[in-house]
Amino acid sequence: MKLVTVAEMKQIEREADSSGLTYEKMMLNAGTGLADIVHLEYSEQVEKKVVALVGPGNNGGDALVALARLAELGWEAHGYLVRSREDDRLTAKVIAAGGKIHSLADDQNFSKLKSLIRDCSIFLDGVLGTGVQLPLKQEIAEVMSLTRDECEKQKRTLRVVAVDCPSGVDCDRGEAAPECIRANLTVTMAAVKQGMFRFPAADLIGDIRVVSIGELSRLKSWKSLTRFVADGDYVRSVLPSRPNTAHKGTFGTAFIVAGCVNYTGAVLLSGKAAYRSGTGLVTMAVPVPLHAPLAGQFPEATWVLLPDELGVIADTAAEIVLENLSRATACLIGPGLGLEKTTQDFIERLLEGVGQASYKSIGFVTQEKPETAQSQNLPPCVVDADGLKLLSRLKNWPKRLPANSILTPHPGEMSVLTGLPKEELLADRIATAEHYAAKWGHVVIFKGAFTVVASPDGETALIPVASPSLARAGTGDVLAGLVVGLRAQGVEAFPAAVAGAWIHARAGLQAEKKLGTSASVLAGDILESIPVILAGLLT
Repeated sequence: MKLVTVAEMKQIEREADSSGLTYEKMMLNAGTGLADIVHLEYSEQVEKKVVALVGPGNNGGDALVALARLAELGWEAHGYLVRSREDDRLTAKVIAAGGKIHSLADDQNFSKLKSLIRDCSIFLDGVLGTGVQLPLKQEIAEVMSLTRDECEKQKRTLRVVAVDCPSGVDCDRGEAAPECIRANLTVTMAAVKQGMFRFPAADLIGDIRVVSIGELSRLKSWKSLTRFVADGDYVRSVLPSRPNTAHKGTFGTAFIVAGCVNYTGAVLLSGKAAYRSGTGLVTMAVPVPLHAPLAGQFPEATWVLLPDELGVIADTAAEIVLENLSRATACLIGPGLGLEKTTQDFIERLLEGVGQASYKSIGFVTQEKPETAQSQNLPPCVVDADGLKLLSRLKNWPKRLPANSILTPHPGEMSVLTGLPKEELLADRIATAEHYAAKWGHVVIFKGAFTVVASPDGETALIPVASPSLARAGTGDVLAGLVVGLRAQGVEAFPAAVAGAWIHARAGLQAEKKLGTSASVLAGDILESIPVILAGLLT
């Protein structure tokens, strides 16, 4: 699903109109698609009675087209005009199809409107569109406020469907008039508007469906769009195939540098998530004191034991890591590392390429070094959690990472990386992710409600999930493990980041559904839900 600003959508419509797909045709397509979705979603669930609150603009026109179509499909259809419309051909079509038209001008005490709402099963909100100006004018605000209250009274039996967007929502900034009517379903036209994934608007839109307004793929303004909302179809398209002839090497090796004595759980969560993504082998590089307590809980992993100082990775561990990277197809650095100076020095030495690749080690005891050896380059990298904070202490850190690495900051870590306050970064999360992905030359997963994934080449994906089930310690470790696991299987950096973030978010929702509440979801529950999400994609 394409993600657009209001200005971008208007430009698309102008170009379409000048290319022969007229506004009238677009409205016919949009309204017909809206009606078909309503009929498909609800005709077998509710009594087929629909009323539309109709404004004077294009959204009102879409609603009238939908009413005529629903009347033809056997629905009892009523349109309620907030203002008279200059062109009454659309209202005439509703009447010709067997529907009825009512008007605010003839209903000064709102008694008819209240009666219609009480009697219908589906309410179409077609008053205002994406060009709304806030605050609302008094006349519109009064009608919408009354309508909102009536809809709330009937919310157990009434389904509210917003036409393109809930009336009164700013579709760029996500602001919302207090009179907005909360929708169960928003049927948006051609593309999703970015303000729908900002609060408070995000709490008003309900589920989202996108309906076509006509063929747009040839339009320059359409082809130039670089933002999209990730969905199951996209993720399915980037997942690697799993042939019956496969062996573990087919699916790569994820090498994970993680852990200290204070954060042992991060090791297990990230490593198991990498395996759950489908990778063939996971190797965990951890401080020596972590191995004994963790190995019995994670028998599928192989281990590289690193020298430590009081349970955190020592700087000399860089050589050991580099010596063991020859088979790794992707590397994750960061979960549970801690922020000690010795671990910072380890990160710096690791990125400098210290160490010799042509001899092997067992734990931190190595064979004798040959006289000639070459430095080992890092495989594709994912950097998470404490790894990001340690990176920020290094000069010119973006250029020290392998090209097109994946960074996974939450707002606090993004603040550390940029030196900017969280409030400034969160004011426009999409713009923030895009700016720093381009500046740093790496893929950025800017975590949070509606996670944003931005590529340095300008492509951006939004993950359409905001849930408190993901607001738990350890969930970021699960995400990082998923991403490195996909990267290890050969998925390119940006699609691996998008797919990992989408699977992670859906697993959070699945865990919440299983437990019956978001309050009880643990990171381990999300980890256990990954197979359910993948099964839905791969079957």
